[in-house]
Amino acid sequence: MKKSAPQKSFAAHPWHGITPGNESPEIVTAYIEIVPTDAVKYELDKESGILKLDRPQRFSSQCPTLYGFIPQTYCDELVAKRCAERTGVKNIQGDRDPIDICVLTEKVVSNGNLLVRAVPIGGFRMIDGNEADDKIIAVLESDLVYGELQHIAQLPRPLLDRLKHYFLTYKQIPGEGKRSVEIAEVYDRPEAMEVIRRSMKDYDRVYGEATSTPVRSRTRRPARKSRAS
Repeated sequence: MKKSAPQKSFAAHPWHGITPGNESPEIVTAYIEIVPTDAVKYELDKESGILKLDRPQRFSSQCPTLYGFIPQTYCDELVAKRCAERTGVKNIQGDRDPIDICVLTEKVVSNGNLLVRAVPIGGFRMIDGNEADDKIIAVLESDLVYGELQHIAQLPRPLLDRLKHYFLTYKQIPGEGKRSVEIAEVYDRPEAMEVIRRSMKDYDRVYGEATSTPVRSRTRRPARKSRAS
């Protein structure tokens, strides 16, 4: 009797092969790239779906939370339009990356390259140059310290200030001119869910059915070569 060839199994692409979750945007699946203890910056290689070492952290600034993105989201026209509507800033474009997410937990997570379930509680409407670069703020589902929070106003003020400081300074290089980065709005849970919905629609418009075709043939509008943390 002829033996059948063994079936091959492949890891799902973290951006295209995993869904945001059946309960999104209320509860989302987040892919974590870096953790607060990382001394180097890890970033998903969009072509292969493998987490790569992007660069050593050049300065002392380190992200104070778990950090990554929501799968099958894309910051493009609809997210940019919302940013322009809320801020009055014209000529805003999306940064053409998955929507970024910070996940708060009291537990020490030793490394990234993992999925977590997170509850969005708000976000930063960040503008980098002329690009919308929203940062969703979320809590780890069932976390003993943060898990019951529902609104960004419930976060301790020093923690919120630490997140603001990180995102306003992490791209700044001593000796170079000040980068045009601002947090134009700090928004609450309902607006965070609206941003996630729009990013999911942007993804569907650009990439279509994420699991139906290979990554190479899906790409219509190139994402950035490198994502800032």
